[in-house]
Amino acid sequence: MTSTRYRLGVDAGGTFTDFVLADGAGQMRLFKATSTPEDGTRAIADGLAQISEALDKPVSEILSNLDLCVNGTTVALNALIQLKGVKTGLICTSGHEDSLEIRLGHKEEGHRYDAKYPPAAMLVERYLRRPIRERVLADGTIHTPMNEDDVREACEFFRAQGVQAVAVSFVWSVSNGVHERRAAEIVRELLPDVYVSVGLEVFPQMREYTRTSTAVVNAYLGPVLGRYVSRIENFYLDNGLKAPVRFYQSNGGMASPKVMSARAVNAINSGPASAPQAALFVAKPFGYRNLITVDMGGTSFDITLTKEGVTNVNKDIDFLRYRIGTPMIQVETLGAGGGSIAWIDPMGLLKVGPQSAGAVPGPACYMRGGQEPTVTDANVALGYLNPVSLLGGRVKIDGQASRTAIKTKIAKPLGLSVGKAAYGIYNIVNVNMINGIRRVSIERGYDPRDFVLIAAGGATSLHIAALAREIGVKTVLVPKLASGLCAFGQLLSDVKYNYMAACPMRVDKHANLGRVQQQFERLEADAVAALAKEGFARDRIRIERQLDMRYTGQVHECSVTIGSMNVGADTIDGIREMFDARHKALYTYAEPDSQVEIVNIESTVYGVLDQPPAQAIPPGVGDPEVVVKARRDMVFANGHDIETLSSPVYDGTRLGAGDLIVGPAVIEEITTSIVLPPGWRARLDQTGAYVLTDES
Repeated sequence: MTSTRYRLGVDAGGTFTDFVLADGAGQMRLFKATSTPEDGTRAIADGLAQISEALDKPVSEILSNLDLCVNGTTVALNALIQLKGVKTGLICTSGHEDSLEIRLGHKEEGHRYDAKYPPAAMLVERYLRRPIRERVLADGTIHTPMNEDDVREACEFFRAQGVQAVAVSFVWSVSNGVHERRAAEIVRELLPDVYVSVGLEVFPQMREYTRTSTAVVNAYLGPVLGRYVSRIENFYLDNGLKAPVRFYQSNGGMASPKVMSARAVNAINSGPASAPQAALFVAKPFGYRNLITVDMGGTSFDITLTKEGVTNVNKDIDFLRYRIGTPMIQVETLGAGGGSIAWIDPMGLLKVGPQSAGAVPGPACYMRGGQEPTVTDANVALGYLNPVSLLGGRVKIDGQASRTAIKTKIAKPLGLSVGKAAYGIYNIVNVNMINGIRRVSIERGYDPRDFVLIAAGGATSLHIAALAREIGVKTVLVPKLASGLCAFGQLLSDVKYNYMAACPMRVDKHANLGRVQQQFERLEADAVAALAKEGFARDRIRIERQLDMRYTGQVHECSVTIGSMNVGADTIDGIREMFDARHKALYTYAEPDSQVEIVNIESTVYGVLDQPPAQAIPPGVGDPEVVVKARRDMVFANGHDIETLSSPVYDGTRLGAGDLIVGPAVIEEITTSIVLPPGWRARLDQTGAYVLTDES
């Protein structure tokens, strides 16, 4: 990457679309545009116009000088949340049409014994699940040959019903996939315009229900994401882009447009999945490797935990009530964003969210027709946010509208002052976020006091000090790029594909470990060939192996990362010790004398890209008081009450390395505002990160 070349990360969120442009000299620029869910190219065009104006270069020249253009999207997530996928059919083994509803015989965790908890909406209606007479046994033996006429009749039925996507999933196809592959071949032949999702291609591992559900989710979302990917790619190419377009996946890596369209299920958590990569980059100069990254945007609050530099990855989980087997960065998501609406329940109690005002109509202060008080309105009323404009003056707001909405809907009904009502909203959303942080830390055996908080998202820095104080964290890092941290994280990532296979085997003296090694080598040969087609030389391809293992008789397995280690008689004892240690870390106990078995294998394959150089900001002004641009009355907690303090507002764009700010105060960057309550300090590091410490 030369000084004349650029890299562009674009993260399309529910409220704003973030753009981070990096050049070869280490300079990072952040831009924001209002998201346009109905047509993502409009927001991208807006962001590119801002970049063009800032660089005084035409959009075509900027795009032609990009080494990398990567896009994160919420299209698949929103389609699943709103159940706006396509009409989907399922071809399955006869007798297994109801596996989606049986759901392994129980409800999701937390609702297992709740008789009133409603069933999940089915992505494939019952009449669109067509049984096929075929049967493969667990050892791969064909018990009943596939009746191809059943498949053809299903295709004719799907055509008559206007089905746009078909999922194919047969029992024990992971042991012998000949039936599943032939069925998919027939579907593609008879329904050439229909999206086909094959369980053996999407999730080729053990667990029939998980494989079927994953294939169905992929089919349900595939055409929606495929249209989006095609539209975005064509937009860039039509405007002068020469470099490959990449899209961000839930597994924390990039993919080509072709792979993204074929694996729509991998885009569900596309946005927040890049935050841990950015957090590690921000924390590296300080030597921190235990990180909790929190991202508060307009509609949601996302939390990820990184321990010793490794972020947890989930497989085989219920996400939005649908079982998904493919790897996803472990993200805890709450309905707690700047647009979260405050309301009073029938008991007269103040609540916040999960309903959101979103981008339209947005908070009351946005002057777009919103009448309900939101978290953003509370921050305006508390004096934390500029009451006149945001985003460096690009977005005009009406601070009085925030106070009026809070007074009318919350303060007056509860008999409170506007200040107390606003602080109540602020405090409640903080409690909701703290509970989420505890779920990813304390409930998984981690003490949050051993971690550093990393702020991401435009609204996070308004709350981060209060969150840290409540959970006992003494150090917080807030990068200047916080509100676009996910877009920045995309620029730091590699192309990443997961190649999986089932390989059930008891580990004893009779185990054919050579079969496991051969499976790995077969997967990796396919992976290397795929990345070679994308232009990666062999020395730019990195491979990491995992084994899903369990004690014989257990229901669930856990993943053991073995790096590039081969599997054989000389390594299996070491692998067994790694499994015992992993099991103990997850479940507090190990059984080193019990027999273990391998269930699945996985090779994670990376196409490695060079990271952009780190930026270095110039020294500070020495006396930060010279960059105070205003004073505002701000409301802070004082024991069990609140107090109003006249506090300085610092122009963050004029601060430099080494400048120290003491609370109470607010630091206004262009795209975020950092609230420092009394007792907190912020020092701007040369890396462009504010280091917040609690001195109280």
